[in-house]
Amino acid sequence: MTAVKIKSLTKKFNQLAAIDNISLEIDKGEIIGLIGPDGAGKTTFLRLLAGLLKPSSGSIMLEGIDVAKNPQKIKERIGYMPQHFSLYGDLSVSENLKFFADLYGVSSKKFRERKKELLHFSGLSPFEDRLARNLSGGMQKKLVLSCNLFHTPGILLLDEPTTGVDPVSRKELWDILFQINGQGTTLLITTPYMDEAQRCHKVSFMYEGRILSYKSPQSLIEERKEETIELIAEHKRVRRLLKKLPGLKSIYPFGETLHLIFESGIGGEEIIKEFLAKQGIQIHSLKRITPSFEDAFLALIEEQVAARR
Repeated sequence: MTAVKIKSLTKKFNQLAAIDNISLEIDKGEIIGLIGPDGAGKTTFLRLLAGLLKPSSGSIMLEGIDVAKNPQKIKERIGYMPQHFSLYGDLSVSENLKFFADLYGVSSKKFRERKKELLHFSGLSPFEDRLARNLSGGMQKKLVLSCNLFHTPGILLLDEPTTGVDPVSRKELWDILFQINGQGTTLLITTPYMDEAQRCHKVSFMYEGRILSYKSPQSLIEERKEETIELIAEHKRVRRLLKKLPGLKSIYPFGETLHLIFESGIGGEEIIKEFLAKQGIQIHSLKRITPSFEDAFLALIEEQVAARR
């Protein structure tokens, strides 16, 4: 069953296309990761899905409902968690939950039942009377998430839900998200973390308002047929020098190393070795590696940048 169907979606701000002719289908119960550099359009995309922005053209159907035509009806079907803290700091955990339950029109009886469930579910039961502003970053994120679950949404839109929280809280939040997904909820998540993107069923790479690729994380890795070479060489100009190599498609820093992407079958290791030997540059480590998920992402971005030159 299709949960989200997007056709030719475009959103312009002063003639600049923040979202550029995107078409996409998402099955019910999938976890979709949205990744890309700053300014790629990820937040705008989620805001369009949430009905907070109107498309310049195209359509969005969520669970068979046209978002642009039925924005109020859509609010009953979705939960939306923005990047920035969207609760009331001078209200307690319990008071914030009551406020959002009232917004969603939850009855008093259902509120009492769901409140107990959600406090237990999120681990916030011991902090029910604590002011929201006095919660840790991770607890605040859990509270925002809980507030968006009162009406049991079929689709949950999360904009960088784990940004700014410690690793333990990140893990706890993802445990909660997997539980929510296990109950049949469709999740769309923007994240700057590659390890989080790899946990998703499919990943959408966004760049300048367009989707470059939309596949499972493993498929994205496997489709990279080029040679990926890892190099460690101490020289300030080595990256600039290596850009001249024949058959080189892209080069980028990867931690303390350089990763070089060559056309398949070209023999990148020997090309690098011979070139640097002529330059008198010492190689500390040189080897062909299996590309990682992050390599696939960076290679796609590099290809787009190179195409614009």
